[in-house]
Amino acid sequence: MMIQRATINDLNSLSELFDSYRIFYNQESNVEGAKSFLKERLVNDESVVFIAYDETNPVGFVQLYPTFSSVSMKRSWVLNDLYINASARKKGFGEKLIKKAIEFAEETGAKGVSLETGHDNVTAQSLYEKIGFKKESNYFYYFSL
Repeated sequence: MMIQRATINDLNSLSELFDSYRIFYNQESNVEGAKSFLKERLVNDESVVFIAYDETNPVGFVQLYPTFSSVSMKRSWVLNDLYINASARKKGFGEKLIKKAIEFAEETGAKGVSLETGHDNVTAQSLYEKIGFKKESNYFYYFSL
């Protein structure tokens, strides 16, 4: 098992994983769109992606986006995307990727890492809580188009 920060050299492998991730969330396959989207994020340094390999096979990734807290005057990271191929699940890749994201946040002096997940995604919730994430109960989150 190897986890490394993705670069433009990982774009083809990462695009395939990202397309599978989007399909998991009921989106139509669009590998070229995934490649274009990820290339823009990586080239413009708009996100940080870690990719997991099982030997030489890419099996998962985590993508972080920066955000900032005016109150603490610090950067935080949003763990926006986490995906592991079905064949590699239950082997610790998800946990390793999340821990790598937390380690990266610490290395960059960030306030922390935040994430959101569906109410029904109890498998992910139990993993997040096992790692040390706490469910936020003091705030409401709103969204508008």
